[in-house]
Order: sequence, then C-alpha cells, then structure tokens
Amino acid sequence: MAASTAIGAYTFALLNHYYGLGFWTCLPLAGLVSAAAGFLLGFPVLRLRGDYLAIVTLGFGEIVRILLLNNTEITGGPNGISQIPKPTLFGLEFSRSAREGGWDTFSNFFGLKYDPGDRVIFLYLVALLLVVLSLFVINRLLRMPLGRAWEALREDEIACRSLGLSPTRIKLTAFTISAAFAGFAGTLFAARQGFVSPESFTFAESAFVLAIVVLGGMGSQFAVILAAVLLVVSRELMRDFNEYSMLMLGGLMVLMMIWRPQGLLPMTRPQLKLKKGQAKGEQA
Repeated sequence: MAASTAIGAYTFALLNHYYGLGFWTCLPLAGLVSAAAGFLLGFPVLRLRGDYLAIVTLGFGEIVRILLLNNTEITGGPNGISQIPKPTLFGLEFSRSAREGGWDTFSNFFGLKYDPGDRVIFLYLVALLLVVLSLFVINRLLRMPLGRAWEALREDEIACRSLGLSPTRIKLTAFTISAAFAGFAGTLFAARQGFVSPESFTFAESAFVLAIVVLGGMGSQFAVILAAVLLVVSRELMRDFNEYSMLMLGGLMVLMMIWRPQGLLPMTRPQLKLKKGQAKGEQA
C-alpha cells in the first residue's frame, strides 16, 4: 500500500531532518506511525468488502500523496526532502568522510581504502536482513491463533462468524500489521534514495504492488517474492517502453485474472482423499 509506505518514508525523513535521528532509530518509529495510520483508516472502512475496500484503500493513498504535495512548510511539498542518510553499522558511515556530528567512517575505522561499492553492498545486506526478519515474523504469526483466524476468514467469512470470531477485528489486525511492514519498507526506500517526494508514491506504484500480489498468488510468500523479482527486472529491461508500462501491466493483470486467477504459485491447500474401499466402508 503506497500510503503506508509513504508515511514510513516521510516519518524517517522528517525525524532525521528536524531531530537528527538515524535510520535504526527511525525504523521502528516509522513502523509504529504507519501501523497507527493503518489502524485509523481500517477501523471505519474494513466493514466494506471486495472491490469497495480496494477502492477506498487506493483513494487513501491518493489523499496521503496530495496532503504531502500541498504541505510545503513541513514536508517540502513537490520539492520533497533531501539529504536523507544511509544506514550505519554501529555508527560507522559508509562514506568518504563522516558527516558533521557523526562518529567515523567504516573505511577509516578499519584502516581500509574507501570503496563506494561498500555502501551498496551494506544497503543490500540491510534489505536482505529486513526481508528475512519479515518472513520469520509472518511465518510465526501464521502459526499463531491469529494466523488461523486470518485463514478462516479468507476461506469463509460466514463460517468465521459462526465460530464466534469478529471479521472486522481480524481484518483490522491484518490491516494494521501490514501497514507496519509497509512503513518499514518506506524507511528503507527513503534511506536508499536519499530523497523522498510525493511523486514517489503515485497510483502507479500501488498498481504495481497489486500486480505483484496478483501475479504471484495470495497466501504464498515465495510466489510473491518471485513475482516481485520478475516484475521489477521486467520493468528495468523495458525502460525504453516506459510510456506503455501501465498498459502492459494492466493487460498482464487482466490475463492473469482470466486464465490463472489464483496466481503463478498459489498457496497449496491440504486435501483429504479417500480410497474407494474406505469410502464404501464408511457409507456402510
């Protein structure tokens, strides 16, 4: 969701710009702010279902973008916020010289020759660490009663109600937690870019994320990661046809919904198959 990602990115940018807080300090704070925003949005709208909920969610993303665009005093408006620092390793910066008020650089501390590629490698490792931690937390949540409730709600909302579960509360929990993860992603995005502006969180980005989920298949983490890699690489390879990117993306989503609505690698559901002899014995 582009709105939660934007909130996380701007939380990091603003806390650093006005209070000088670093990446690792702002990372949990950005997640909390995004989760709070997701909760406030989800509480009144999660009674909606299907297409109506999707429309409201996309509309909220546009509202956040327009607010950031028009607020020139705090968020910088269309100019955005620049000079956002990269993550550090226990205070050591991956740069040629330390910033004012900083501790030291990684190369100076270890007596190494400065290499600009070290910053890219470290940022990649930070992203990989966050992905692994996210997958671990999500897998743990799915094995908890909360995760079982999510699965029950996905399969049959009426049956979920008959079991005494509150669909609104279950949806709200999922909405809030997913907003927190989007806030973490927004923080990493701001750190990588070093600059954030409202144009980084347009409707096209929301559609791109939705296409990743549709292509991969809901409920399968590996499939979503695979779809993300495929679509990101495809977008980079087709930069010469950038003006047709939304057309191709929309066409891909239409084809997927027609020919394979469950995605490339849908989540496997356990099935119980009885042999003919067992079935006859039970009937007798």
